[in-house]
Amino acid sequence: MKKFLAVLLATMMTVALCACGSGKEQLVMATNAEFPPYEYHEGDAIVGIDVEIAQAIADELGMELVIEDMAFDSIIMAVSTGKADMGVAGLTISEDRLESVNFSTPYTTAAQVIIVKEGSDITGPDDLVGKTVGVQLGTTGDIYAGDIEGATVERYNKGYEAVQALLQGKVDAVMIDSQPANVFVEQNEGIYVIDEAFTYEEYAIAVAKDNTELLEKINDAIAKLEESGELQAIIDKYIAAE
Repeated sequence: MKKFLAVLLATMMTVALCACGSGKEQLVMATNAEFPPYEYHEGDAIVGIDVEIAQAIADELGMELVIEDMAFDSIIMAVSTGKADMGVAGLTISEDRLESVNFSTPYTTAAQVIIVKEGSDITGPDDLVGKTVGVQLGTTGDIYAGDIEGATVERYNKGYEAVQALLQGKVDAVMIDSQPANVFVEQNEGIYVIDEAFTYEEYAIAVAKDNTELLEKINDAIAKLEESGELQAIIDKYIAAE
């Protein structure tokens, strides 16, 4: 019986050791997997441009990538308090965010665009004055919409929820990043992105202000990925060249 228990204990210890993974230091990525094609669910997995870039960075650093999916407006707090090592979630560099975190060198550019229903009289950003605008909570679209004269801003936890509100006539327009906007338009009939963008911006990786060592390593990794062409290859995999 003692021999059996000893074997059982040894087996359990082996399983526990295997479950601990590769033994590499972990690189915890905070994201919100509701932002295709940058991060989204595919079955049980979280995939997308940001995920592959984060994985490539982790590989460069010899670390194991761990993804923590959370509400978008919780990401900066998670990074600044050390609950996550970096925020990779289509994050735009902004003055407000720079008060809490530092940002890497940008790894891609994007635009804030406006989605409307077919037949809408909104043809440009100036037409949003006095309208009801749907946004994803905590995004730069949320910030910009709040500055529109006379506009009512309806905030949603997910970009998809804002688009559904547009389809249901609860809002006049949705302001969101260009690539997710294109995905939502492809998935839903009767809506489109107007020609004129609201603004242009750059995406970067958020890191805690006191973690300058990691920031330098991430910047070095991004530079290597750019030089090798791997960074652009990841983006091109998800976004067709226009």
